[in-house]
Amino acid sequence: MEYQVIVPAAGQGKRMQAGKNKQFLLLENKPVLIHTLSIFEEDEHCKGIIVVANKAEINEMESLFSRYKLAKIKAVIEGGSERQHSVYNGLKALPNDNSIVFVHDGARPFVTKESFLKLTRKASEVGAAVLAVQVKDTIKKVTDSKVTETVDRSSLWAIQTPQAFRISLLKEAHEYAKKEAYIGTDDASLVEKIGREVAIVEGDYKNIKLTTPDDLLYANMILEERKK
Repeated sequence: MEYQVIVPAAGQGKRMQAGKNKQFLLLENKPVLIHTLSIFEEDEHCKGIIVVANKAEINEMESLFSRYKLAKIKAVIEGGSERQHSVYNGLKALPNDNSIVFVHDGARPFVTKESFLKLTRKASEVGAAVLAVQVKDTIKKVTDSKVTETVDRSSLWAIQTPQAFRISLLKEAHEYAKKEAYIGTDDASLVEKIGREVAIVEGDYKNIKLTTPDDLLYANMILEERKK
């Protein structure tokens, strides 16, 4: 089942403490963003990639895409002040129909193609679907450094990307959020805000987002494991 993908890559990733956009950090001598985009480039069901970038980095990214021969890049679009605005800018480059679009973090390079088919099917069926894994740790609510409640983790899931949507539904959700000046925590939260169902597709604990320096250590361990 076919889909297109929007990849927000405009954030500066301050928690990475790298002094530059984490998308350009190297894993095995290849930028993180290229690792991520290559997964979609190699998936026959992916019909196009839209990258949303910081204005000052668009030329650098386009040079990278040319160097690594990424033929499915359809556009590199300037991002907005928030990730949500960046995704909306990417959405505006797509037709308003019921085909499927993924939204996937540029700094999440270990997603597997096996999950794409499940996501596309579920989003076609329901309208919206997200990858997620069940929470493993004990979760506690805390106020003023004091535990107020231990939360039942059986119903808690950690949400990943890709998140998959019918394009028309995601556009409706973004336009509503824009009108209401609402900033959600992810694209699925915007769909929830307009009262629509979001389904869960079980993901993989290795589908990590590179956010802090420690994540780079784990990323290299994953790459070494995959070599074996």
